[in-house]
Amino acid sequence: MRVLVISDIHANLTAFETVLADARNEWEYVWCLGDVVGYGPDPNECVDLLKTLPHLCLAGNHDWAALGRLDIRTFNPDARKAVDWTRDTLTAENLAYLEALPTTFVIGNYTLAHGSPREPVWEYILEPLIAALNFSHFETSYCLVGHTHQPIIYEQMDEQGDTEAVAPVYRQRIRLNGHRQIINPGSVGQPRDANPDAAYAILDVETNQFEHRRVPYNIKAVQARMRKFDMPERLISRLEHGW
Repeated sequence: MRVLVISDIHANLTAFETVLADARNEWEYVWCLGDVVGYGPDPNECVDLLKTLPHLCLAGNHDWAALGRLDIRTFNPDARKAVDWTRDTLTAENLAYLEALPTTFVIGNYTLAHGSPREPVWEYILEPLIAALNFSHFETSYCLVGHTHQPIIYEQMDEQGDTEAVAPVYRQRIRLNGHRQIINPGSVGQPRDANPDAAYAILDVETNQFEHRRVPYNIKAVQARMRKFDMPERLISRLEHGW
């Protein structure tokens, strides 16, 4: 089975649709690693589109924030404003969809989480040391995570737990080599690695082949919708810079 691996759509319908168009018919199922909503102008549209696809989806911190499950006083003011707007905008049906999302999922040789296997909703894996501390918190060979909005692979190199970060090579299939790995496909709707292009991945679970991908999308169209809803300018401008 070939899987479209996505994360952190963040209510960006244009980026989501562009990813689906770019991936075409190369996948049979979607694994979404959370944060379908938050920041962007299209929360209902993104949830509605995801629901039309054969998929499983996890809860992210912004999905929980929209449900009132997190204390958003820990969010910056712009993020808080976006959360409040998202809460007011989501339909009852789509809130119920988010309410039912699990925080982790294990399927075959893959563990799925939004943040980390150790703390699925909130922990950021931003460096090899944090990745190394997480390997004992899942039993499969591979763990797929999102949350940081940065595509990367963390690989456990030896029995002592030494871990290295491996940068993605886009549009090149790699065979996962049996070493335990934590893999992040990056963000569909709000990349934060100084590259504004939408990020996603294709995974063949039978051959263990993984491919990171990037694709440009119409950022100006998203920004125009955000301004229509009077969203914070910092959230609008960051899309074109990838931070």
